[in-house]
Amino acid sequence: MKYDVIVVGGGHAGIEAALVSARLGKKTLLITILAEQIGATSCNPAIGGLAKGHLVKEVDALGGQMGLATDITGIQYRILNQSKGPAVRGSRAQIDMDKYRIYMRNLVLNSDNLDVAQEIAEEIITKDAQVTGIITHLKNHYHAKKIILTTGTFLKGLIHIGEHKQEAGRVGEFPAVHLSDSLRSLGLELGRLKTGTCPRIDAKSIDFSKMEIQPGDDNPIPFSFRTDKESFNPHQLPCYIAYTNENTHSIIEGNFHRAPLFTGQIEGIGPRYCPSIEDKINRFRDKDRHHLFVEPQTAEATEYYINGLSTSLPPDTQLSMVHSVSGMENAKIVRYGYAIEYDYVNPTELTHALETKKVKGLYCAGQINGTTGYEEAAAQGLMAGINAVLSLNDEEPFILRRDEAYIGVLIDDLVTKGTKEPYRMFTSRAEYRLLLREDNADLRLTPYGYKLGLIDEKTHEKVVLKQDQLKQGLAYLEETFLTPSKENVEFLASIGEDKITDKICLQKIVARKDFDLEKLDKLADIFQSFSQEAKEQIIVEAKYKNYIEKQKDQIDTMKEMMSVKIPPMMDFSSISGLSNEIVEKLQKFTPPTLFAASEISGITPAALDILHIYIKMHNRRK
Repeated sequence: MKYDVIVVGGGHAGIEAALVSARLGKKTLLITILAEQIGATSCNPAIGGLAKGHLVKEVDALGGQMGLATDITGIQYRILNQSKGPAVRGSRAQIDMDKYRIYMRNLVLNSDNLDVAQEIAEEIITKDAQVTGIITHLKNHYHAKKIILTTGTFLKGLIHIGEHKQEAGRVGEFPAVHLSDSLRSLGLELGRLKTGTCPRIDAKSIDFSKMEIQPGDDNPIPFSFRTDKESFNPHQLPCYIAYTNENTHSIIEGNFHRAPLFTGQIEGIGPRYCPSIEDKINRFRDKDRHHLFVEPQTAEATEYYINGLSTSLPPDTQLSMVHSVSGMENAKIVRYGYAIEYDYVNPTELTHALETKKVKGLYCAGQINGTTGYEEAAAQGLMAGINAVLSLNDEEPFILRRDEAYIGVLIDDLVTKGTKEPYRMFTSRAEYRLLLREDNADLRLTPYGYKLGLIDEKTHEKVVLKQDQLKQGLAYLEETFLTPSKENVEFLASIGEDKITDKICLQKIVARKDFDLEKLDKLADIFQSFSQEAKEQIIVEAKYKNYIEKQKDQIDTMKEMMSVKIPPMMDFSSISGLSNEIVEKLQKFTPPTLFAASEISGITPAALDILHIYIKMHNRRK
């Protein structure tokens, strides 16, 4: 059976990869171990969060599916860091995890150009270091020029609950055991990572009156730019906040000797920024308590997910520590928490197009690349799918720069630096985060999605109009001045703004701390015909004008530096400050430009700066 693209794995990366391939006209096959679990949210029932929300918005702006699915199945919406600047705010939504899975599964099964096979991929077939197909556990041979691996936690997945171990990719699902061996035989470097999940509690057994209620936002904002804001009115359920206490910590500490994390039973490295509760207690013994977020898993709210209580402790210990928490004294555990370790491919084995360097036509996306999180997976799956199709069409790969998108930061970090622990996206990883806000993801990326054929004409026109209104509005603010006349002072007072004593452009007025949309409408008639989204952008851009211009200058400087040519036959070993490892790589690949050097895995920004300075000195001596 012949296909253009084969996607292995039906998780968040696999869905985006398969859908984009099919939508761009390629005959696509999705191979998944259990078709019923396509789109399953294996861990927490939520999409987004700090920096992760940026990724979902970017996936949506490019034409991906995660944002739309979230808006269809969301049961609570919150903007995190709402009181802080727009660059570090993050959208997060609780979802009905059952409805999300069913929606995504049905979408995949009903998509044109897309077939689904419920099988286990076991061997990658190659010829002359080029993929030609896949062999499954049923000995079916599927042939394709492009294969995208999105295996999640299934590569030799091993679950731990206390001393109990079970080979599985997820509870109740078979692991992919032989595919790891196939990847190793192709010369790819594999490692071992660990992640985990928490106990799920029967809602009837929780006393919510002892917990702090955490409602959703009063005016929820949809995730997708394509969702109609006017009609968006989801039924929201509350979450709750509980806390561990000294008794909880004592129970956990008293069972460290039974914790797989500490006994040596688990080999893989876990996520530093999302540790298990036993790891938290071990590392932060000075803390009197830790937050627990009690979150509904479905609209029916029959089970609650205890976010912050990820664990692989034995079942009796899990029950005791849950019972020690106020409000859960009589809690019944429906599903016990567990740790899972799995194989992953060192992402430095990949190009920026997410294609393996050693095997042409083989792409990797999601947790197989060492990341953690649904959002990171979806972003990589979308990009891998796009680049597989572009390669089939003999077109240049689609690569987003660090100054263009969080997706660009994510992929650049992975393929140039690699990772020894599960990689999670943070706003701090993005050097140009003031330019890469959630609210302008459509302005940044929808033109790319439209050009690729993933965004429709109507959506694109809406973004073009928003961009035009933003440019008109900002130009008007900078070109229009107020003098401290009596009339102007009275006008400013009427809209709740302080008086001025000198001639000032309107941009300076809008940049004031308390200036808002209502005041903008009163400032000039031009703004009354603008969309709310455009006006919101105008205010943000006006408030942060100086910082935005500074970041743009930094980007221009970086672009100029990257175009610098490296003199041929340069002796890299003579350059002081470069490590032996970096010298070895530069000598091996002999990059013609600094940009080409930056594409080599392990070449750090600091090394590029040193190289740039040396080239300048070299050129002066000529």
